[in-house]
Amino acid sequence: MAFTKISLVLFLCILGPCRGDGNPRDGGSVSTIVTQGFFNNIINQAGNGCAGRRFYTRNSFIDAATTFPNFANSVTKREIATMFAHVTHETGHLCYIEESKKRSRDRCDENVEQRPCPLPRKGNSGRGQSLSLDLLHQPELVGSNLSVALRKGLSFWIKSVRPVLNQGFGATIKAINGIECNGGDSGAVQARIGYYRDYCRQLGVDPGPNLSC
Repeated sequence: MAFTKISLVLFLCILGPCRGDGNPRDGGSVSTIVTQGFFNNIINQAGNGCAGRRFYTRNSFIDAATTFPNFANSVTKREIATMFAHVTHETGHLCYIEESKKRSRDRCDENVEQRPCPLPRKGNSGRGQSLSLDLLHQPELVGSNLSVALRKGLSFWIKSVRPVLNQGFGATIKAINGIECNGGDSGAVQARIGYYRDYCRQLGVDPGPNLSC
C-alpha cells in the first residue's frame, strides 16, 4: 500500500503513549520535538523549484498534529524519526505534494518520474469519512489543501502505523509499503533506514532493533 503524501507524511499506541528507548528524555510534545531547525534540515534539501517548499510548513504540521491530542501529547523522538524518515522518502525531502506514478499492477511508486497518481475512489472515501471530508468527490483536496493533506496523513499514521511502532522500524515499512519488503525493493528499504538512522542521530535517540523488513 503506497503512503499518501503528507503531502507528509505524515499511526495500540492510540490508546496510550508509545515508548522510545526507555529514556525519559525521548518523550514529549510534538511541538518540542519537531523544532523549526529539524524541519528546515529536511525541507532545505529539496530543490528551489519543488512545489513542497511553498506548501509544507512546520507550523502547519504542528497545527494538524494538535487535532489528534493523543498523538501530539504522547509522541516520542523515535516515533518522529520514524515518521519523518518515511515522509522524506515518499516526498523527496518534502518536495512533492502528490505521489509519483508507475503503471505496475496499478500501484504508485515514488522511485520514478514525478507524475500525479490517481487517487483510488474507494480508499479515499473511507479515509475521508474518518476526517469528515468528502474525498470521494473532492480528491483534489489532498494535493491542494495543506491542512487536509496533513490531517489525512496523520490519520493514516495513527490507525495503520503507530500500532506497530514497538516492533521496530522494519514493521513500519511493511505497514506503509509492504511491497518493498522481502526483496521487493531493497534500495527503497535501505533509503528509509538511512533517513531513520539520521533523524534518530539528530534527535539523540537510539534507533532500536529490527530496522529492516
